[in-house]
Amino acid sequence: MAKELVKIFDTTLRDGEQVPGCKLNTSQKLVIAKRLDELGVDVIEAGFPVSSPGDFKSVVEISKIVNNATVCGLSRAVENDIKVAAEALQFAKYPRIHTGIGTSDSHITHKFNSSRDKIIEIGFNAVKYAKSFVKDVEFYAEDAGRTDNEFLAKVCEKMIEAGATVLNIPDTTGYCLPDEYGEKIKYLVDNVKNIEKATISCHCHNDLGLATANSIAGIVNGARQIECTINGIGERAGNTSLEEVVMIMRQHPNLNLDTKINSKLLFDTSNLVSEGMGMPVQPNKAIVGANAFAHSSGIHQDGVIKNRETYEIINPLDVGVNESAIILTARSGRAALAYRAKKIGYNLSKDGLDIVYPEFLKFADINKEVSDNDIPTIIKNSI
Repeated sequence: MAKELVKIFDTTLRDGEQVPGCKLNTSQKLVIAKRLDELGVDVIEAGFPVSSPGDFKSVVEISKIVNNATVCGLSRAVENDIKVAAEALQFAKYPRIHTGIGTSDSHITHKFNSSRDKIIEIGFNAVKYAKSFVKDVEFYAEDAGRTDNEFLAKVCEKMIEAGATVLNIPDTTGYCLPDEYGEKIKYLVDNVKNIEKATISCHCHNDLGLATANSIAGIVNGARQIECTINGIGERAGNTSLEEVVMIMRQHPNLNLDTKINSKLLFDTSNLVSEGMGMPVQPNKAIVGANAFAHSSGIHQDGVIKNRETYEIINPLDVGVNESAIILTARSGRAALAYRAKKIGYNLSKDGLDIVYPEFLKFADINKEVSDNDIPTIIKNSI
């Protein structure tokens, strides 16, 4: 049975760049955009063209070099925003305008001082206007996570009527629990007239650490696009992490869902974005963190040395990491010491290991980590 495709909408260059201090120039954006196209993302959100001349230029230049992915430009539900986005996307092979408006009562009352009916009218007109420039129009219902489901369904129905091809259901504030977000998506699948004419998209933020879980709940319940960023970078606590959702689908074939992502490029792409944006990846970051395939506990090390799958559910090669790392610390056991010693030419017998190991522990208690260069000294001091 063929797996259903979940499209990957990468917003590293738009939402990801909203992180303080992570501003990229056009040249840097082009390097990342080219890699995202090679990685296999379906959509690259290249920027917010009306926001600045620099962002407009970046979207124009990215549109020229991307060969496979759809190139998307963000806009508010404002005619000039949409017109400028269309101008910026004129060279794209597959252009998409991403327009929308807040739909929660909080946004309608406090942000827009408006009414539900007026919000629907504004959104409808924005989608209609965007359709006059491009065939592919995505509508975002900002703060959909806190929007009443019945009203949200009404909004979605009208946007499909206006011509929207994608419906973005953002958990803008990262508020939703996974079952709550999943139920919201299912409600739309079950209650929106002509929902089959549009793709439902998940756009989740990580304020409560639930962005990835919410996105997976979304696709399990019928969404077929995930909006995400490399390394999960983004506004405030970040966005859904691209590498996480991709590998979750790969590791859970029972979901019967997959993407077109070349996972062997994930680690290198993570480093490219981290270096370009000056945003270090936390060592314990899933999939691409420095410690994702590193083992320092003696019990774990012994298991991995005997059979990698004892403590690793992902083959590091599948995400572009050469091999698992056995890190020598004071928590390491004899098996790890023997393994690392053998790698640099020392075959320690059981008796030899019994002699060397106490000296190793003395050294490891003083130093945070024992390197290959330290091992000969430890062996020499043991004799």
